[in-house]
Amino acid sequence: MNNKKELPQRKHPRLNTFDYSSTGAYFITICTQNRRCVLSSIVGRGFTPAETVEIEYSVYGKIAEKQLLLLENRFPCLSIDKFVIMPNHIHVILFLQEDTAGVNPRPTIMDIICAYKSLTTRECKKAGFAEKLFQTSFYEHIIRGKEDYEEIVKYICENPMHWLFDELYTED
Repeated sequence: MNNKKELPQRKHPRLNTFDYSSTGAYFITICTQNRRCVLSSIVGRGFTPAETVEIEYSVYGKIAEKQLLLLENRFPCLSIDKFVIMPNHIHVILFLQEDTAGVNPRPTIMDIICAYKSLTTRECKKAGFAEKLFQTSFYEHIIRGKEDYEEIVKYICENPMHWLFDELYTED
């Protein structure tokens, strides 16, 4: 008799028929492991126009930003558009552009995010972070036009002001 408890099947969050190496814009969210607030702090609440909201990066947040921006060197077909590094998650818009010489096979969004998480984790461990930095997966949304893009840019820019009400907010 097998007494092992069956684990729930993890759902694959990607579209089965979509080519994630195709030219286009992608909105990505990467969360820290257990949503721990290790990347930055939100200073100020922004409830009034005179009250500003600022993001102060931790040493790990600075590493996360540096590694994000270095992705363009690693993947010539990639450009980083808007991003925000929140205390426990990162939002970024990535553009995959036309084929670039020397890139074969063309990287997928999964290849890029996997490389980013690996490189960032390695550098954070060198700086003293001893635990798992990021959750296993990530959220992606294929941006489907100008209106969709503008809504996402607004969301990214306003995310720090809404931190206390964010679905990813934790006090940890």
